[in-house]
Amino acid sequence: MTNKFRHHVHVLPEDDANRQIANGFISFNPNLNRLIQILPPSGGWLKVVNELKTVQGPKMQNIPLRILVLLIDFDDDTDRLTYVRAQIPDALQSRVFVLGVWSEPERLKAEFNKTFEGIGEALAQDCADNQQTFWNHELLRHNHPELERLRSSVRPFLFE
Repeated sequence: MTNKFRHHVHVLPEDDANRQIANGFISFNPNLNRLIQILPPSGGWLKVVNELKTVQGPKMQNIPLRILVLLIDFDDDTDRLTYVRAQIPDALQSRVFVLGVWSEPERLKAEFNKTFEGIGEALAQDCADNQQTFWNHELLRHNHPELERLRSSVRPFLFE
């Protein structure tokens, strides 16, 4: 459980595959477990947006040190990020981030030849090393602008 009086991250995954990737990210370093909380999967990217608007966003209004990562599948949709970012309340724009696989996690799993948790560990290693090795994969590179924004927000309390 995270402490609302300290910087922390909540991750809202679309589905179980994204939840497993987030779990792998946390398992990279046991200290991340007290700073990152993975919420139950929402059951679809539109449900993630709805939960942001009805549950998580309102909660964040009273918890200024919380960062929220929406972990969704982009399903090869070039407009998805724009749509989702437009649903984020203005007051939370700097604390809500949208990341995910360009198509779906199952395709990334096949390309990396890793488990979902193994993918999460590899992505965490990149973040810890300030590298783009796995993040540069064609199914992930669309995340670069959001990832850079997120890294600058979380690096001081997650990776230093």
